[in-house]
Amino acid sequence: MTAMPPFHLAFPVLDLEATERFFVEALGCSVGRRDARWIDFDFFGHQLSAHLVDAASSTEHNEVDGDRVPVRHFGAVLPWERWEAMAARLREAGVPFLIEPHVRFAGQVGEQGTLFVEDPSGNAIELKSFKDPSKLFES
Repeated sequence: MTAMPPFHLAFPVLDLEATERFFVEALGCSVGRRDARWIDFDFFGHQLSAHLVDAASSTEHNEVDGDRVPVRHFGAVLPWERWEAMAARLREAGVPFLIEPHVRFAGQVGEQGTLFVEDPSGNAIELKSFKDPSKLFES
């Protein structure tokens, strides 16, 4: 797998202060630039921009390997040990899981560890890992 450039994603939030606490305290992200209506985070080497809105839209779900996965979500692919540590960190912090940490597609090419949480504005975040990172894009 070749190194990829960082991505940038902007997403809506209802409360900047609560969003900052969640991303910094629960996920361990650092804060970048900020303004009265937005804040940037270093999300595992990628730039996330949380933008304040008055209302967030509802999330649809799709069935994926027996889980109700929020259609609108973002996340990161972490090394296996870091994924396990993040699952433990979130559990210890009392962050509720939308989808509990588990292995999806067991025994198949796309076998992966996955978990889903929500930020304070209801944005779904998936953190996943592959024991064999070269399988990320294989079908």
